[in-house]
Amino acid sequence: MQIAVTTPTGNVGRHVVATLIRAGVRPRVLLREPGRLAPEVRGEVDAVRVDQFDPEAVAAATEGVDALYWVDPTTGGEDPLADYARATAAVVRAVTGNRIGRVVFQSSVGAEKRHGAGEIDGLAGTETALDDLGVDVTHLRCGYFFTNLELQLDSLRAGTLQVVLPLDQPMAWVAPRDIAEVAATRLLSPAWSGRCVRAVHGPADLTWRQVAGILTAATGRRIGVERITDDAMRAGLRRSGMTEGLVEAVLGMSTGLRADFTPEQHRSVRTTTPTTLAAWAYDHLRHRLADGS
Repeated sequence: MQIAVTTPTGNVGRHVVATLIRAGVRPRVLLREPGRLAPEVRGEVDAVRVDQFDPEAVAAATEGVDALYWVDPTTGGEDPLADYARATAAVVRAVTGNRIGRVVFQSSVGAEKRHGAGEIDGLAGTETALDDLGVDVTHLRCGYFFTNLELQLDSLRAGTLQVVLPLDQPMAWVAPRDIAEVAATRLLSPAWSGRCVRAVHGPADLTWRQVAGILTAATGRRIGVERITDDAMRAGLRRSGMTEGLVEAVLGMSTGLRADFTPEQHRSVRTTTPTTLAAWAYDHLRHRLADGS
């Protein structure tokens, strides 16, 4: 079986590639810059330079593929949802043109809303487009990535995380490596067919207050958390260099899920994965905070 993997150097994709290699598969990896692949991986994969927003290029890169791991790329542009639509058009063209019968799509908790959740609306659009193709597809509705904390290293060093969500609102937190293990299992398993939604919830639902306590214990730094206004968050996102369209799309991922939202998939043994935030923070975050990188 020929398996193609997009974003193979990303937080999830690099672990998908490694898991497939360990399983004896030589995956085809699609990326803009093949030189970004880790040296030890380059001889174990077939790398194809491709722009995921180019339908013809993606179709050419996936010729002969049986199963595809698809991640919608982002550009940081003024209209993120338009970018998601372009990526969706590319994967649809590839799947239909090459008769790819099996797709695992990296989606998110909140995509079930379909509208009103910022950037997540783009993932919802890809879900519905893949559903319409009638192929075997699994949508991985993932919780909040541990690695998102790396976007707030300066705040962590200063000792305070700023968020717009209620501090006592629990949500699913998950390690990207655990998502990758679920993705690789779905790609390799013949035991499913049709349209499937598989949530990936991590080991526990956590509030932001609990997260702050876990990070304090794991890193040895006193870290607190405060809730700020939407406008204050907008200002911070603008200072980071985001376009106005991206600011609203990123903010919407929080504001769209903070009131009267209940995930469609409930936590179960099938959605719960093992890596804890404490273990991840000790292994990955502690050193980055200490060395200033």
